Amino acid sequence: MKITSVKTALFKPRENLVAFITAHIPTVEENAVLAVASKLLALWKGEIVPYQNSAQKDELIKRESDFALKTSLAWLTVKEGMVMTNAGIDESNANGKLLLLPPDCYALAATLRAELCEAWHVKNLGLVVTDSMILPFRTGVIAGAVAYAGFKGVRDERGKPDLFGKKLEVTFVNVADTLASAAALEMGEGREQRPLALITGAPAEFVDSVPQKEIKYPMKDDLYTPLFQAVGYKTKGEK
Repeated sequence: MKITSVKTALFKPRENLVAFITAHIPTVEENAVLAVASKLLALWKGEIVPYQNSAQKDELIKRESDFALKTSLAWLTVKEGMVMTNAGIDESNANGKLLLLPPDCYALAATLRAELCEAWHVKNLGLVVTDSMILPFRTGVIAGAVAYAGFKGVRDERGKPDLFGKKLEVTFVNVADTLASAAALEMGEGREQRPLALITGAPAEFVDSVPQKEIKYPMKDDLYTPLFQAVGYKTKGEK
């Protein structure tokens, strides 16, 4: 697998994202995966709020979250079934503004992928929208997939044998988040100005459409459910 990040010009609010991407990546081969920083989607759709003060930011975070818990570092939030900091609201590299995740990032990812397939004249193309995330009890940020399109985000390994013939019982491979984190390592977090990365040779299964629910693990079976329940988190159906 090869990952090539792309240094770009600054993307302007509501600029044509397809034109911007194809100007920096004129062609791609079949079976490539394009990683796109979530900031580009926020700017593309004009999800921008002038930063006023920390109280205003806190209110926005609570408004954008299904659940929000203030910590000493940031807000621990759940948004659309995904654990993230500050509901995905970002002020880094935002020039004094707050960038919000657009509604229905999966639909945007599918639309963007379809337009890029047409522009690049390819059929098999994956697209993953990346955003920074923090793992429990680990130093530093990684990245996760806010949304993806064009490939199966989860690979089911259940029933396959291990080295000694024992069948795997519960193993799924999270393809989408793994590709997002690998790409983000090349894209950077600061002044790099590399919001795009092209992944070739990825062990991904390309498909025309993906069900968003495939990557959402049932809360009743999730490893971290007891911790979230202990601080008062409930699913929407329980509220």
